Amino acid sequence: MAKRRLAGPMSAGEQIAGTVFFLIYLVVLPFAAAPMFRLASTLLGTAISESLRNMIYYYVLFAVTVIVFHGYLGRTSRDFAEHLPGALQASVIGLIALYGLNELLYRLTGPLSANRTNLNDITISAQIQDAPRTTVLIVVLLAPFVEEVLFRGLVFGNLRSKSRFLAYLISCLLFAFLHVWQYAVVRQDVTYFVLMVQYLVPGLVLAWAYDHGGTLWSSVLVHVSANALAAWTMLR
Repeated sequence: MAKRRLAGPMSAGEQIAGTVFFLIYLVVLPFAAAPMFRLASTLLGTAISESLRNMIYYYVLFAVTVIVFHGYLGRTSRDFAEHLPGALQASVIGLIALYGLNELLYRLTGPLSANRTNLNDITISAQIQDAPRTTVLIVVLLAPFVEEVLFRGLVFGNLRSKSRFLAYLISCLLFAFLHVWQYAVVRQDVTYFVLMVQYLVPGLVLAWAYDHGGTLWSSVLVHVSANALAAWTMLR
């Protein structure tokens, strides 16, 4: 399947503002969000439930993402509409590859992470049991959108013109890092970074879908579909 030209490069303003937002999202917010909500609860004199905190958190992320990257999102949406068959084909192939490669990776690396529980999956499962509708909206729609814009649109898209290899490598590593680093810090156990291997295949496949579909919406569709299937399994 031939690679398609990705949406035009982000403007300098999008790259600068996006990079600042990305660093805050990746490094600051995982630990700053809880104190901020506690302060808000004190100032408002009312408790804010965990499900409401999660909803506010991701709605704000979604809004900021749209504001910062609205020009880029417009361009990649036009590419999606103009090359719909190819974009959908990349999404379908990507979703099939995601499950096939994940199964292969699990069989090959299972012993490495057998003594480490994926706390991200446990957290999501608990949130689904506590507030299913809110959590499914976040997991299936809001989180995939924000992550795809940042990891595939910003990181992969802007590195691809310089080096496709580095674009795949760095975007995959950062995507895996996002999902495990805070748990390693909280538990003060660097061996949790071993779990990064579980996110390398999704990061690789999502970047491939974007690369070959020629539009961010190809990777968004793969991400949304995979998360929807995972959420459905947790709800059963």
